[in-house]
Amino acid sequence: MATATGLKSLTFTALPAKIGVGANPVQDRRAMVIKRLEEQKTLLADPNFTRTINVMVKNEAGVKTKQQKTQKVYPWWSQAANGSCVLVVRFGYQPVGFDKGKSAISVPSLEQLPAVIDTLIGAIRAGELDKPLAQAAELVKKSLARKGTKKAS
Repeated sequence: MATATGLKSLTFTALPAKIGVGANPVQDRRAMVIKRLEEQKTLLADPNFTRTINVMVKNEAGVKTKQQKTQKVYPWWSQAANGSCVLVVRFGYQPVGFDKGKSAISVPSLEQLPAVIDTLIGAIRAGELDKPLAQAAELVKKSLARKGTKKAS
């Protein structure tokens, strides 16, 4: 008779309530903003850059199918006449406030913008912007809730 020693070496646990996106909102926010900042760096290198997204579309028979669509990426920076620029980090159309009344970063030149974006990505990964990102996420939720009540009326 053979003994089952393979399963005895494993540690079993209960399945977590959530796995993947939504399981850790802090990590999800970090990943989302980092992804968008990486897109901004790509947009700096290629002004014609577009992102590809998946959308659900109904066909003639009324069946929903997944299709890919390109989406324009708008810059989060604006350049002044003297060559300096201002970068605004956004979370769902909401500017992220870094300090009271300060939601933009002054950058001396457009050439220094990629380094500033890299610094921001490092700060996000280190958790330095968790509180401002959470505040921006709350504003987005409130904005979406207001839009939902307007549609219901």
